This record gives sequence, C-alpha cells and structure tokens, in this order.
Amino acid sequence: MLALCLLIAASIPGFAHDAEPNFADYPTTVEEAHGPVKLRLTTRESRRYVTQLTVAASAPVNFAGHFIMTEWGCGAGCVTAAAIDAQTGKVVMLPFTVSDWPLDITEPLTYRRDSSLLIVRGSRNERGRGTYYYRFDGAAFRLIEALPATQRQRP
Repeated sequence: MLALCLLIAASIPGFAHDAEPNFADYPTTVEEAHGPVKLRLTTRESRRYVTQLTVAASAPVNFAGHFIMTEWGCGAGCVTAAAIDAQTGKVVMLPFTVSDWPLDITEPLTYRRDSSLLIVRGSRNERGRGTYYYRFDGAAFRLIEALPATQRQRP
C-alpha cells in the first residue's frame, strides 16, 4: 500500500522533490489565428522597446495559448523579452535580462505555445547562474523553481 501511495504522489506535478517543472505541467489551450494587434504600451520599459514590440506583434502565437513571446539582444550574450497578448495587445516585459555567459547557452529562453511555462537558463540581471522555471499567468512571470548551475539540470 505504501508503494502505491508513493507512486501516486510521485505522479503529482511538483510533488516529487527531484522533479523539475515541465511543459506538460502547465498546459494552455492554443488559439491559432489573430489579426493585427494594437499594442498597449503601459510601462516606460515597454515604450522604450516600441520598435521590437511592433515588429513582433505580427508574429504567430508561440507562448501560453494566445501570447507572442519575443526576445531581442541587450548586449553581447544578453537577451531581454516580452509577452504580447495577441487578443488585447497588452505587453508584459520579462522583469530581468538573461546573460548566457559564462555558460555558453544557445537557448537562454525556452517556451512553447501550448504551455505557460518559461524556462530561463543563464544569469538573471548578470547575477547568479542556473536554470529558472517561471509560470506566466498573463500578467506576470511567477518563479516556480530555481536550480543553481551546480545542481543537476536538464540539457
């Protein structure tokens, strides 16, 4: 009976201590089509990146069901990003930059259109190194788990 309870508990997302968050734990329904999006630039930071956001607003949905995740360089080995709501035009900026050095990471941000999970690999605001798991709720990126670079991580 104990073995059965442990097996059931291990299958619950986030229950097992060694289990890292995965895209299937945070599913969303994908909405394929959207027309031209009129951006709602409500913060100083979003207005600062109006050119990058305007170009991205015509891209297909690629994140969290009906969002367009866009990223651009902010220096050598550095990216910043934002999620654009393809329905309302609301822009949610990633609250930090991501540097890939000194880890030589080729994909510092990993996301899928059918999931609200964002995986960040590298240094946030050039502090610390590791893999960080965020759930996007449409208004903010919420940290789920942080794994320092010294711990075992998925490739």
